[in-house]
Amino acid sequence: MIKGLAITPPVLGRISIGRVVEKNGIRLPQKDDQFTITSQIQDKDAGWVLHPMDEELRKDAPNGKLRTIPVRMLFNDADLNLRAEYTMFDRKSGRPMCVGNGDICKRLTQSGVQSLPCPGPTLCEFGKGGLCKPYGRLNVKVGDDNDLGTFIFRTTGYNSIRTLAARLSYYQAVSGGLLAYMPLELKLRGKSTTQSHRTPIYYVDLVIKEGLSLQEAVVEAREKANQVKKEGVDQAALDAAAARGFGNALFEYDEDEIAQVIEEFYPPPADEGSTGNAAVVSKLREDLGSARSASG
Repeated sequence: MIKGLAITPPVLGRISIGRVVEKNGIRLPQKDDQFTITSQIQDKDAGWVLHPMDEELRKDAPNGKLRTIPVRMLFNDADLNLRAEYTMFDRKSGRPMCVGNGDICKRLTQSGVQSLPCPGPTLCEFGKGGLCKPYGRLNVKVGDDNDLGTFIFRTTGYNSIRTLAARLSYYQAVSGGLLAYMPLELKLRGKSTTQSHRTPIYYVDLVIKEGLSLQEAVVEAREKANQVKKEGVDQAALDAAAARGFGNALFEYDEDEIAQVIEEFYPPPADEGSTGNAAVVSKLREDLGSARSASG
C-alpha cells in the first residue's frame, strides 16, 4: 500500500442538494430543494452529467423532485461511513491545511505536520473568517449493481453532519452492530431558523426505509447478515481494511475533489469579483490536467 495515500471507498457518483451556477462570470454555489445524483463526468458547458440512478429514482418521485434515496451503508462502523472533521482548506491549492475534531488537530506548518490543540472554528485564530468549517463525507450504496461502489455526499452543513452522525450511531447501536445491513434511505428535510431569515434551509437525514418499522428493519438486518456470512463474506474484515485505508494518510482528500471543494464550499467574497474562486478553480483544473497528462 502506498504510504501517504488515503485509500477510500470507490466512488461511482455524487449526491448533492445544490449546484454551481455562473453569475457575471463567477461560478457560485446555489442551494436546491431536492437531491441530484451525478456521475463523475463533468461537461464543459452543462456541468455535472446526471447518473442513470437519478433518472431511475426520479420516475417515482412526487412532482419529479427527488427527496428520498434508498441506501445501504458499506460498513458496520458508523465512523467509517461518515467522516466529519473541522477542516481548513488552502484556497489557492485546494488542499487541507488543518484538520481537527474540536480537541486536537493536524496542521500543515513550515516544520511539517504538527499535532496542536483544536478549539473549533469560532475560537481558532488560524481558521478565523470562515476558512475553517465542519466538513463531512458520507459514502452510501445506491442500487445493487456494484457491491463495493459508493456514492458520496459532501457537506459543510452543521445540520446534515449532526443529524447523520446521530442516526448512524443510533442505528449501529440498535441493530447490534449490523449497520451495513439496515434498509435505510436518505431524506431531505427543511427548516427555518433565525440565521436563515425564516427562509427554508435544507439538510440531509437518514431514516428507516419507508414502509418498515425500526423493529422490522432490525430483523431484516439480522437475516441479511446471517445470509451473507453463510455465503462467505467477511464484513468485519472489510471494516478493518477500510479503517487501515483511511488511516494510511494524514489527510483524506483526492485530487479530483480539490476543485469541487473550493467551488462548492468556499464562494468568493463579494469584492473579489472575477479574481476570486473562479480563477482559483480554473488554475486548479489546469494544474490537475497537466499533472494527469504528464503521468499518462
